[in-house]
This record gives sequence, structure tokens and C-alpha cells, in this order.
Amino acid sequence: MPWLLLFIAGLCEVGFAACLGKMKETTGNAATLWLLGFFAFLTLSMTLLYRATQTLPIGTAYAVWTGIGAVGTVLVGIVVFREPADFWRVFFLTTLIASIIGLKFVSNE
Repeated sequence: MPWLLLFIAGLCEVGFAACLGKMKETTGNAATLWLLGFFAFLTLSMTLLYRATQTLPIGTAYAVWTGIGAVGTVLVGIVVFREPADFWRVFFLTTLIASIIGLKFVSNE
């Protein structure tokens, strides 16, 4: 269960980062709505991260949380914000994913 909470927390980190990107593109009421989305995802992400760290080691949980957020945010950047997907970005993204999976396998939980 703590790994599922951690995974969802990482996805919420992607959500708050995506809201920041969309907020940058909008003005007025739309920007306010994206800001509210940012705070909602941020609150949920931090709460779930806290719950996961009650069982998982903090170093592992934090590394996995930031890794999921980084991978997801790069993917959102490529797909939604049309950022470049050159060889080196994809290569290092792949190594990051492998590192996250590795941390899961060597964890005691």
C-alpha cells in the first residue's frame, strides 16, 4: 500500500507541475483556476508522500517521488507543451526510470 500511495503522490507532483505550465500560458480567471489546481495537487501530493514515508525509508521514498515527478513532468512537457524529445533527453529519462525501478527492488518494503 505505501508504494501505491507513493506512486499516486508522484503523479500528483506531475499534476502540480503541469498546472504551473498551463498557468504560465493563461491569464485572468483561467490562470486562477490553474493556480487552484496547483494547490490541490500540491496538497494531495505532500499528504500522500507523508503517508508513504510512515512505512518506507525517507531517502527511498523521496527519491522515487521526485523521480516519478521528473519523468512525468518531462513526458507532459514533450506531449503537452511540445518540448523537444531528442536522443539525450530520452536516454537520460530511461536511465531515471531504471533507477526508480531499481530502488523499488532493493527496498525492504
